[in-house]
Parts: sequence; C-alpha cells; structure tokens
Amino acid sequence: METKKITKLEWKPGTLLNPVPVVMVSCVCEEEKPNIITLAWAGTINSNPPMLSISIRKERHSHEIISKSGEFVVNLVTKDLLWATDYCGVKSGRDVDKFKEMKLTPVVGSEISAPYIMESPVNLECKVTQTIELGTHDLFLAEIVCVHVDEDKVDEQGTLHLDDADLVCYNHGQYQEVGKKLGFYGYSVRKKKVIEREKK
Repeated sequence: METKKITKLEWKPGTLLNPVPVVMVSCVCEEEKPNIITLAWAGTINSNPPMLSISIRKERHSHEIISKSGEFVVNLVTKDLLWATDYCGVKSGRDVDKFKEMKLTPVVGSEISAPYIMESPVNLECKVTQTIELGTHDLFLAEIVCVHVDEDKVDEQGTLHLDDADLVCYNHGQYQEVGKKLGFYGYSVRKKKVIEREKK
C-alpha cells in the first residue's frame, strides 16, 4: 500500500494546542456582584493536593475579582449551556449581570464565597495558591477544595459518568461536542477480550 506523503508548513509560534476544555468560571468579591467568565485555557496540574490552573487576560473584569478574592469555581459546560457559555465569554460583567441575563442559578459554595452554577453537571471550588504573571495573561494556580456533581451522573458504586453529559470542548475558535468513546486509560496493554467487553 502506497504511503501518503505528508507535507508540513512552518508557522510562527501560536496557541494551537487544541481541542481544549471550555469552562465557565464563576467568581465574586465584596465590591462586585457575582460574575462568570468563559475560558478555554484551564487544566489539571496536580493530584495531591488536587489542583488546576486558569489563565485570564489582565484587563478582564474577572481577573480583578479573582485577584481580590483569591477564589473561583470552575463549572463544566454542556450543550444546553453553550449559548450562555458564549454570552459569558463575549460580554463583560462590568456591564451586565450574567447570572441574571442567562437565567443561571448561583449557589454559594461550601468552602468558598464564590457561587457555583447549578445548571452545570460538575463544579470545582478553588482557592488560589499562586499567581504567575506571564505576558498578556496571568496564570492562577489553585487548589480544588470541594467538588459538586449532579446526582444522576453517579451510579450505585459511586462512579461518575460524564460520557452522557453532552460536554463541550473548544477547538480553534469553535465549540464542539466531546466525541464518542474510543478507548480507556491503559487499554493498549489490556487483553483483547477485556478491551472489547469494556468498550461496549
């Protein structure tokens, strides 16, 4: 079989690590009403203690709020939340009440003051441990201090199932559905029969 020749183009350095999660980050401080910012630059950075990071432009309203409060909530995004997600990414909390405009339900966190979004299937309460100034953005490193999950996404054994939650990712300027299951962690070294059974 003839192998197709691959030709590469060389581009200038850019942020082409895609696809990435798209999340709604909720936050609040004493001087401001609760706010939501949509981010695609968020990721897990540590297991014990559980930690994640978010990267926010310095001029964004939520940057100021999180810098003052030292806390925020990362809310996962589903297809049903996509319209609100986009709105919260293009509108500024300086001008509008995003919770009110998008008819989202704020719930005060268990460990922090920032509210989580009830309509999101998973909410991660976070406390900032370090802020790293980069260039256009600041990187907030945070410890996850509490997690809320929709009860109907957890089975009788306590296992969380997000494969049917209609989660959304961000891919080079577009929102896309998270696709079908193609494998699982460690499947490349499992026996074939076990793999076929667990893929069903």
